[in-house]
Amino acid sequence: MRAPLAVLAISVAFGCAGATSAPAAKGADPSVFGGLGTWVDIYDGGVYASPEATAARIAANGVRTVWVETANYRASTDIVKPAQLGRFVEALHARGVKVVAWYLPGHVDPARDTRRSLAMLTFRTRGGQTFDGISLNIEGTALRDVALRSRRAVELARRVRRAAGATPLAIIPFNPRGLERRPSTWPRFPWAELSEVSDAFAPMVYTGGAFKGFDATYGYVTRAIRLLRFQTGNPDVAIHVAGGVADRLGPEELAGFAAAVSDDGGTIGVSLYDWATTPAGHWRVLRQVSP
Repeated sequence: MRAPLAVLAISVAFGCAGATSAPAAKGADPSVFGGLGTWVDIYDGGVYASPEATAARIAANGVRTVWVETANYRASTDIVKPAQLGRFVEALHARGVKVVAWYLPGHVDPARDTRRSLAMLTFRTRGGQTFDGISLNIEGTALRDVALRSRRAVELARRVRRAAGATPLAIIPFNPRGLERRPSTWPRFPWAELSEVSDAFAPMVYTGGAFKGFDATYGYVTRAIRLLRFQTGNPDVAIHVAGGVADRLGPEELAGFAAAVSDDGGTIGVSLYDWATTPAGHWRVLRQVSP
């Protein structure tokens, strides 16, 4: 049985939160983060072994935007496999698919995080093409000092925002519902500060493997979306919901995820993490719920 939308009391609190809404980032179009998406990380060897063939399969599934990892703070280089990545970007663009780059900072070495973040903006394919948008995956907890971690995350986002100009910037944050359940992971996560400089959020709302059945999945995803609006203080924040992990979602869990996104009605995009683990049958459900 589907859980009702009124299941959450948090919507009631929004009347107070709206009065102190954080200003949205200006000058960038968040639509690149909308529609049906999929995710590729630096460990997806199959993608880079055949970039053009992978791009064709992605486009055939109706994907509008691919979120592709360029590096993380543990990588040995600022851009992983740049030649193969360039081929992948050009092949996707040739099929009308947008590409959003993402980087996972560790907040331990600010200079390295800054350099690798800005590398997303300066990257060029062999044919001179660029990413359509960039994003920062603010989930790294290598730095144990939480207050310093938050400060560095916000400072990095502000530096990238200034450099990005009209290039859209998204924040890939911790799942808000996950932080509510385990607040010690990142106490006082800087939602409002990140909202001030970003054009969209793409929360990783993972339920597969932990929450079973339609109702549990539906309630979890619904609350995560509403919490994000509440925590940022912005009821109109652009949200791309990333569920997963894809191959851990059975039919009931996938239906619960899709229904939560559909019933919310206010998100701009949807995806499952990641391309390599998404079963073929999941794409039909995702296409139906994609904004």
